Amino acid sequence: MRGARVCGAGVMAAALLVGGASGAAGAVRGPEADLAYHGSASLVGGEVDLRFTPRNHGPSAVPDATVRLRWSEPLADRQELPDGCARAGTRAVLCRVGALGADEFGERIALRVRLRDASSEVELEMDTVWSGGAVDRNPANDRQRVLILETGDAYYF
Repeated sequence: MRGARVCGAGVMAAALLVGGASGAAGAVRGPEADLAYHGSASLVGGEVDLRFTPRNHGPSAVPDATVRLRWSEPLADRQELPDGCARAGTRAVLCRVGALGADEFGERIALRVRLRDASSEVELEMDTVWSGGAVDRNPANDRQRVLILETGDAYYF
């Protein structure tokens, strides 16, 4: 999609780290950052158009990050995803966010996914699965849950 952030390499490495990045409870083992995602999504004819912008509220920079997009409905087997985005099972996609300076916005990420079957609604869950070693003490704002109705209207988060 034109004007959208096309994600680069590194998504697959993040996929391997999804389950193994946690440390001892309460232990800070890296620079502290606070990631958040805001954007919009619409659903028409079984296709979800998603656009969002990552932001790092700081106080430290993030060398690289990956966001997971999980859908309540299975995705069609064939998808045309932007560079840096990859399937992660039947209902999920991982996208590389890239480096984010402290208190900076990243480039907008845009993608369109097709659901396996047309649906009157779909729920999207977004969360950070890798942050390049940065610790997020406020993970609540980097998790979004959006109900998208098949109206063609944009739902903002």
